[in-house]
Amino acid sequence: MADPLIARYAAIVCDLDGVVYAGPEPIEHAVEALTAASANGAHVVYATNNASRTPAEVAGHLREFGLVVDDADVVNSSAAGAYLLAGSLTAGARVLAVGGAGVGVALTEAGLTPVTPEEARNGKPVEAVLQGYGADVRASDLAEAGFAVAGGARWMATNTDLTLPTDRGVAPGNGSLVGAVRNAVGVDPEVAGKPMPTTYEMAARRSGVDAHQVLAIGDRLETDIEGAVRAGMDSVLVLTGVHDLADAAAAAPERRPTFVVEDLRSLAKPYDEDNSAPGTSHDALTWSQARALLRATWAEVDAGELDADGARHRFTDLTVRSA
Repeated sequence: MADPLIARYAAIVCDLDGVVYAGPEPIEHAVEALTAASANGAHVVYATNNASRTPAEVAGHLREFGLVVDDADVVNSSAAGAYLLAGSLTAGARVLAVGGAGVGVALTEAGLTPVTPEEARNGKPVEAVLQGYGADVRASDLAEAGFAVAGGARWMATNTDLTLPTDRGVAPGNGSLVGAVRNAVGVDPEVAGKPMPTTYEMAARRSGVDAHQVLAIGDRLETDIEGAVRAGMDSVLVLTGVHDLADAAAAAPERRPTFVVEDLRSLAKPYDEDNSAPGTSHDALTWSQARALLRATWAEVDAGELDADGARHRFTDLTVRSA
């Protein structure tokens, strides 16, 4: 029997929202699958674009689910943004921190001085802005970011995810808040988080392995999967979050995952594609057949025989038998 998928890799870099949890609750099968992967020798690092909490807070949340996680095994986009800013600013430089607690903590840990929006309103100057997600971010906070950027401050967004999966549905993400500032100042920010490779590169260093030994897991094509491609890592699109098979079928080459799975239980199973019987778009397919059909669809798109809309339509009404 073929080896399970995870046996090919020494480490996992796993997204959180839409992969491990949705809001406060764990996603079904995720905790058991990641626990098993860790028990079998894979070093699991969690890399998230959600910058609202500190790595210690995130690690504590994961431990509540029963996962064994060190604080250092969580890398967020605030840390990536602070790392990039610290590379060009002088030590102790003042940076406007817009977002949750994770933004200010990351700046401090990078040797920079976080400035709150209230302090900025009271006249404290800043050299840069680090903007991340925070549930309590106010319009006046976004205004301070805009004023600073318009005044010449360097603008770093932790990420530009437009939406955020929650237990109640899809909420506006940091990208939506960044968009409000962009509309006001007319310029685009630098971006630290996925799809930029920095977060993945930091996570790989935590694992102590090369990129080709790492499997990146995510639910978003334009951030998790594209980021893995840029970082030179194989990737898994797990269909428990934002994107589905139809989205994957329509994805540009730089956003195509190496593997597609229904949920994280598939890490412990051999990964196969039934090339001999891919089925048709209206059959109830096995996962093996669906994967083969996806691969064939990408080949047709690349050959100019099918456009992205046609690829998406092929999978829109597709029924795949649960593993």
